[in-house]
Amino acid sequence: MARDLEFFYDPICPWAWITSRWVVEVQQQRHYEVEWRPISLWIINEDRTSEWYTPEYRAGHLVGHQMLRVADALREQDQSASIGSLYTAVGEAFHLAKRRDEMKTDPVAFMAEMLSSVGLDEALAKHTEDESHDEHLRAEVELAFSRTGRDVGTPILTFHPGTEREGSFFGPVISRIPRGEEAVKLWDAVEIIATMSGVAELKRSARGRPDFT
Repeated sequence: MARDLEFFYDPICPWAWITSRWVVEVQQQRHYEVEWRPISLWIINEDRTSEWYTPEYRAGHLVGHQMLRVADALREQDQSASIGSLYTAVGEAFHLAKRRDEMKTDPVAFMAEMLSSVGLDEALAKHTEDESHDEHLRAEVELAFSRTGRDVGTPILTFHPGTEREGSFFGPVISRIPRGEEAVKLWDAVEIIATMSGVAELKRSARGRPDFT
């Protein structure tokens, strides 16, 4: 089935989470097909030596990367359709319930709980430690960057992938989740910018704190 959108996400990123909930809101109103694809902040920042990129920051990115390994295991088992549900469960645990430290302490047990909560095999949780997935995750990072350039993060959205109308952007980075008609209006505007013009960047630095409600 043709996809309307590919959404490259890292579950640890609060901004990607807010954008993803906007996408889900629109998906429920217009029944779009969305494919959830990985883009690992742990990989993107692996060579970073900036003072702000502390070991604690790096450890947080590893948490997201470990969940992406589990998602990749689902892909390998032809269960990609379940990735969105798993991302929702993990995102709610990370961003709403503030349970990231549980993932750091025992990633296998945490992911087993998340998998079970959406009706998936708990045994897949062992893939949090399986580095064999990293080759594919690196390839996904490169694919996303091939569409937008490298000086971006997560999320990356590709509208109408594989068609003449294909267009990609980093973002939108939004501080709260648009609902109802507002969500659809934003979708239409971003889709037009992504697919019907030569716009490369539209940005302002000021933003509010993440609002997950």
